[in-house]
Amino acid sequence: MEKSLDMYKIAVTGSAGSGKSVVCMRLKALGLPVLSSDELAREAVLPGMPAYKKIVAYFGKKILTDDGQLNRQLMREIITKDNAAKKVLEGFVHPEIFSLMIKGMEDAQKNGSRVIVIEVPLLFELGMEELFDLVILVSIDRDIQIKRLMARDQVTSEGAEALLAIQMPEDKKIQKAGVIIRNSGTIDEMTQAVDGAYRDIVKAKETFKNS
Repeated sequence: MEKSLDMYKIAVTGSAGSGKSVVCMRLKALGLPVLSSDELAREAVLPGMPAYKKIVAYFGKKILTDDGQLNRQLMREIITKDNAAKKVLEGFVHPEIFSLMIKGMEDAQKNGSRVIVIEVPLLFELGMEELFDLVILVSIDRDIQIKRLMARDQVTSEGAEALLAIQMPEDKKIQKAGVIIRNSGTIDEMTQAVDGAYRDIVKAKETFKNS
């Protein structure tokens, strides 16, 4: 991460369907600036962007929708079945996401922020945890997670399992995280957990400011 970024950097991560976005929405409501790497990923592959051109050149126009956008569902199916294709895609997209992430952080700093939250789904898989001052892991029971993915992505249980299979196992993520927010209960329970994490973040931010 850029040395010029004098900010307290927080990553929110978790496996697909864990509830990362809900946690980030709550932290944003509490006043923290939030960046989503998923949103940055969508921006990175818009028609005309460098990553978009590389993807189409490599995979062909079959991975495009009728209106010229990337068919994200088809790409997801491809990378869950073909690890080599997954690595190629990551090589095209991840550098672009990282550049957009740095720009978003710089913009937040220019606006006076000394702390920023970034939602990074594949944080541990990409070895990015060392770039952050705090890592928050959103954890969820497997059976609930499978049901959410089936509803969200309109896939079978096998399809949901395939998506999770290419991500780091939950127990390993728990060992690496600084803060763990459980999301297998009610929304109110999760909100209370996020609010507790926020209070700790405020304390840590003040320590960071005075260091």
